[in-house]
Amino acid sequence: MITLENVSKTYDAGAHYAVREVSLRVEEGETLALVGSSGCGKTTTLKMINRLTEPTSGRIEIGGRDVLKADPVELRRGVGYVIQGVGLFPHWNVARNIGAVPRLLGWPRAKIDARVDELLHLVGMEPARYRDRAPRELSGGQRQRVGVARALAARPGVMLMDEPFGALDPVTRDTLHDELVVIRKKLNLTIVLVTHDMTEALLLADRIAVMHEGRVLRIGAPRELLRHAGDPFVESMLATPRRQAERLESLAHAPGGGGPDNGAPDAGDAR
Repeated sequence: MITLENVSKTYDAGAHYAVREVSLRVEEGETLALVGSSGCGKTTTLKMINRLTEPTSGRIEIGGRDVLKADPVELRRGVGYVIQGVGLFPHWNVARNIGAVPRLLGWPRAKIDARVDELLHLVGMEPARYRDRAPRELSGGQRQRVGVARALAARPGVMLMDEPFGALDPVTRDTLHDELVVIRKKLNLTIVLVTHDMTEALLLADRIAVMHEGRVLRIGAPRELLRHAGDPFVESMLATPRRQAERLESLAHAPGGGGPDNGAPDAGDAR
């Protein structure tokens, strides 16, 4: 579905590369996570797929179509795009935000209204209650749901997501993780997800591409990476989720279910 062949990006005629010779293939219906520390090139790679950033060299295809030969505006209207902070138009209500791309595509009003209601149901928001609200009247999680609905409005087969859950509280984030999995399966979406959170990638992605200094170091399914990191940097990225899992396991088996001290008495108990 999505293919990148030897894709590179430089902003200074080759003195430095933000992305260097990246080759990836994302199958139809698959979620691929791009993971790495800040500045590793993952967001630049994502933006080159829909030409928000133009590649310096290499080839990118979506569904066998060379994106560099496509009209950029037309290309972006057919690819869902979700970012951290959502980017809703503050002076438009929820329905108008969701219907933005269908309006640009010339859909009739009745079809747009029906699509808005359909998508609000899909993301768990009752249309009668939310379609006329302004973004400022919504919680962070609700705004993110509207952002996902807007990205799905023109029925794209591909969704690009750049740190979409990074600004949310843990409970809302976990809920939206579950909802995204359901939506992806229901619509057979192909998703490229950028995240710095390896735990999020392990839970959401079918495969993970770990990037460092503009290159892809390792690609594999979550289980494959956990069993064999294959690179010291990849191992360092996996260290936090491993440590968290070990701590939770330790707490679950601690006498009395205590904290880090495993139930040891504190100073106030000594009499």
